[in-house]
Amino acid sequence: MTYTMTIGGEGVPGEAHFGVVNPATEEVFAEAPECSRAELDTAMEAAAQAFPAWARDEAGRRQALAACCEAIQARVQDLAQVLTREQGKPITKAGGEIFGAAFTFLHAAGLEIPVETVQDDASARIEVRPRPLGVVAAITPWNYPVLIGMAKVAPALLAGNTVVLKPSPFTPLSTLLLGEVVREVLPPGVFNVVSGGDDLGRWITEHPAVRKISLTGSVETGKKVAAAAASDLKRVTLELGGNDPALVLPDADPAEVAQKLFWSAFENSGQICSAVKRVYAHEQVAEPLIEALAEIARGVKTGDGFDPASQLGPINNRPQFERVSELVDDARKSGARVVAGGERLGERGYFFCPTLLADVDNGSRIVDEEQFGPALPVVRYRDLDEAIARANATHFGLGASVWTGDLERGTEVAARLECGTSWVNTHLGIVPHAPFGGWKWSGLGVENGKWGLLGLTDLQVIHVSRS
Repeated sequence: MTYTMTIGGEGVPGEAHFGVVNPATEEVFAEAPECSRAELDTAMEAAAQAFPAWARDEAGRRQALAACCEAIQARVQDLAQVLTREQGKPITKAGGEIFGAAFTFLHAAGLEIPVETVQDDASARIEVRPRPLGVVAAITPWNYPVLIGMAKVAPALLAGNTVVLKPSPFTPLSTLLLGEVVREVLPPGVFNVVSGGDDLGRWITEHPAVRKISLTGSVETGKKVAAAAASDLKRVTLELGGNDPALVLPDADPAEVAQKLFWSAFENSGQICSAVKRVYAHEQVAEPLIEALAEIARGVKTGDGFDPASQLGPINNRPQFERVSELVDDARKSGARVVAGGERLGERGYFFCPTLLADVDNGSRIVDEEQFGPALPVVRYRDLDEAIARANATHFGLGASVWTGDLERGTEVAARLECGTSWVNTHLGIVPHAPFGGWKWSGLGVENGKWGLLGLTDLQVIHVSRS
């Protein structure tokens, strides 16, 4: 199959290409276009030219977004097949991601663009109106390339912006295919998809046509994007990952919380920015909780995403596979107890056994750093205040959770955790109508809901004098 970029409503095959690896086989199975600087300029020009008419027609935008939802739903199976092949996740999970991406368009189509009247009297009427920014650049990661991408694109389009989207070079194909699907229902230039590596990302962030950059990626990349945006005063929204703690209080029932807690850490093979990355368990419940989590880990089927029995797929790419392996080895050498997993699974593909580590503490790399993979450390604590301090002792601040039988107490503890979202008795509860973003190094700005929508606009005051 030949994959094309979407530029100005047309399919562009590109002059150069790069290989895309199936993480279950470690083999190149397809090629993606390597966008040139000239091709990027064409995409930016198309987006800029499409902007004025698109920004004026709110009713047309809502109709077009609903049409995008229908077009994506009609191609769920095709998109899911490509997504599993390039990302590795089980095919049922891939289908769920595509359905979720379709829903973001439907959800965005129904969002209100709020106009607030702050004065209306004999002297003046003053309104505050959100206005679109222009061309928005969206740069997306490889863990949920389609869902995260469309969660950026749909509200940006509703607000009246046009978009140039760059997916990760590890997982470009599903986004390229989606671009082919929706370019049939969107006006030319409104939504453009280009693919390539780090050079392309740099060209996009520096491009003078771009007025807003929305990135989900690493802290290192986020800092570079923010620095590049500063010289042109581009707006930025940065979601930069996390090292989410889960605090298990002494009144929690290990048998009840283990299943939800396990999947809050290991869903998508742990490759979720807001997944549980470290557990702080009170000493009264630590050992039964560790054993309950380990029992689940030993029973999980990890395998090729096209195997119906697979619950977890491979780690997406070799650099990340090597990072997870390194952090687990470092923990083992530092005295951690490997309760489950701890090693590669098989000789082919980036498969890693679901791994549970005990007898670790802050100061260990597996606790202090974001592993972004199927390995979870459990830290014992005795004093809750100390546990909260240890949970907060990080540059990250994306999410956290508290697990307890006392909801009121859990809510009080959750409010003391330094993060953008703090859950009680759940985790990964990200919903489109609530803001999602991080504190500290976990990001700038938020996505989702009215707050994310407003972040894709500038405010304009319309002041009409009556005197």
